[in-house]
Amino acid sequence: MPRKFIQRIMPKHETIKNSKSLKIFGSLLHDANLWHLNRRSAAGAFAVGLFCAFIPVPFQMALAAAAAIPFRVNLPLSVAMVWVTNPITMPVIFYLCYVLGTWILGQPEQTFTFELSWQWLGQSITTIGPAVLLGCFIMAVVSSIVGYFVISLLWRQAVVNAWRERTRRMLEKAKQRTKHGSDANH
Repeated sequence: MPRKFIQRIMPKHETIKNSKSLKIFGSLLHDANLWHLNRRSAAGAFAVGLFCAFIPVPFQMALAAAAAIPFRVNLPLSVAMVWVTNPITMPVIFYLCYVLGTWILGQPEQTFTFELSWQWLGQSITTIGPAVLLGCFIMAVVSSIVGYFVISLLWRQAVVNAWRERTRRMLEKAKQRTKHGSDANH
């Protein structure tokens, strides 16, 4: 069932509540709905987390937490989902966002080398920035919508399968009882 798998990969409540970057939310983190795990909260958390994962800023976890609060979706799962873009995947993902942005804008791809400096960042905002931001926005919207519906469907399918299995076991027990009852009559 998705619930058990998600609970295994989700950060613990205490870890999230004690996070220095999330202390700004104060008592808002005590809302029980932010910690429930059901189909709606899990699907919403995937949508929020995936959307925030494509926002090219260093404080994605705080953004995911801030978005989880008004949408009342599972906060730990929202925060965990931003790690889709982690230090290993981030260069590839944001480059693909850039390529998507240039394709949509009809611009040729520019060759550039990444530098970790304010000067490079300021210069890049005007050259490759629009394409990157457009690509990130499109990927954020698409991935959050796909994530929401995939998790909803997987969760629903797991519940249907659980009900079918429960019904099968009940029918099997009923058959055994009737078989034992008919054996006693002979």
